[in-house]
Amino acid sequence: MVVSSQGVPVLGSEESKGLVEALSGVGFAAVRDHHVPDADLAAMRRLLVALFDVDDGAKDRQSVSRDDYRGYIPLRFFSPNRDKAAPPDGFEGYKLHWECPPDHPVRSECAHYGPNRWADHLPEMPSVVESWWAAMEAFSSRLMAGLADAVGLQGKGLAEAMEAPLTNVTLLHYPGRRANDPAPGFHPHKDITVVTILDPDPVGGLEVRTRDGDWVEAGCPDDALLVNVGDLLEVWSGGRLVSTPHRVTNPEGVERYSAPFFVVPNHRVVVEPLLDPVDGFESRSVDVGRVTAEVWRTNWPGEAPSDSASHLGTVEP
Repeated sequence: MVVSSQGVPVLGSEESKGLVEALSGVGFAAVRDHHVPDADLAAMRRLLVALFDVDDGAKDRQSVSRDDYRGYIPLRFFSPNRDKAAPPDGFEGYKLHWECPPDHPVRSECAHYGPNRWADHLPEMPSVVESWWAAMEAFSSRLMAGLADAVGLQGKGLAEAMEAPLTNVTLLHYPGRRANDPAPGFHPHKDITVVTILDPDPVGGLEVRTRDGDWVEAGCPDDALLVNVGDLLEVWSGGRLVSTPHRVTNPEGVERYSAPFFVVPNHRVVVEPLLDPVDGFESRSVDVGRVTAEVWRTNWPGEAPSDSASHLGTVEP
């Protein structure tokens, strides 16, 4: 195991013991040997730039709605789920979800499932995304199998929980921050996922909060993907693997692009500890379908959580 200059461990995908050590400490790891083709990663980076290089009218015609969380997310549209006094986040986005087959029975069970919307000006978008998605999904499956074996979660139904998943991705564009702009790139939060996988933009800006409360850059070599534990894996592992607060700080005057791949189980899954909780871990259960709907609803301007005590990812700065 190698530790980057920013404190995020750098490992090979087969180093399960090292991955567990990293993900039980800082909660992040830069993983080499992920087998996601360079061609897919490069094609996605090109797509990100082209996706947002279009006029606002085109974005408005294909924007997200309350009934369909797919499409363009306007710049500075979303705000933290809990603190509505905070400034909105300084990004624009495009939301995509697991492409649910039209005849899949899950469509009649849950409104979160359905077809993706594709940007009108990018005929190559479906094929680029589908190839990249398949590779990221395969990597996440191998990663989870290795972690399950390493921490004692094998045979406890994790693979079955990922059938017809709520896995999703937000394609993100952070315009260059203006001097003295108070808006964050993305507010401090934890991911309500199993894991999140990211090919970081070389310009940087992603920061992780250490256990001492300091914010440090999440460095990642060019040949690695960044992996972080989400709340759902933290619960499944009884607190052994740690979901860590992170944020994005926009570099001044520099555009930033990213495509975090959020691995989320089936809507019917209720996540509970599958191992005895470690000392100090506050055990809880998470209804995946319900919390997913609440996160998406409260991202909308003017919406507040129905339960003031609910945990929807946002953390204190």
